[in-house]
Amino acid sequence: MSSAGQPRSLTGLLDALDAAATGPSVSVADVLTHVGERSFTPVILAVALLLVSPASGIPGVPTLSAFLIVLVGVQGLARRRHLWLPGVLMRRQIGSERFRSAIGWLRRPAGWIDRHSHARLRGLTWGPARLVAFTLCVVIPMMWPALELVPFVTSIGAGAVALIAFGLLTRDGLYVLLGYVMCGAGVAAVMALV
Repeated sequence: MSSAGQPRSLTGLLDALDAAATGPSVSVADVLTHVGERSFTPVILAVALLLVSPASGIPGVPTLSAFLIVLVGVQGLARRRHLWLPGVLMRRQIGSERFRSAIGWLRRPAGWIDRHSHARLRGLTWGPARLVAFTLCVVIPMMWPALELVPFVTSIGAGAVALIAFGLLTRDGLYVLLGYVMCGAGVAAVMALV
């Protein structure tokens, strides 16, 4: 799938993810086939969304998610034309039932967000501001492996990444701004725990 055919809404992204769950399990390769190998922002958004869902409670999922987002994000920052992931990551799987359950859990809030998004504060979604936002999507997950055992902290970070990535995808700077606010809340939560 080319970047021209990448999902442009949360509902479209969830539909693409749902289409990947055809067998008893879903691999990272299945997800990339349906989201697109040139779709760096949608892939980051997809991984962050799954971490906002109850799937974040599965041991190891926050660390794997962090690794995926960082690897994808670095390639996006390097302006690679196609996404590359090592075979060991491409083969990682989750049960289709659990995967679809996470997608179902996200559908109602995704529909609400899609209905309330449109082009605004576009200066936050292009040029140097886009580079800053995309870089933040790479930096935030680097803390998740160390915080995996602290309840909800990785979900706050994933929420921030999801909001920023969604804002970049839809050119809606308000969501980028909300992602920055959530990132600040996550830093405050971590500082309170330390």
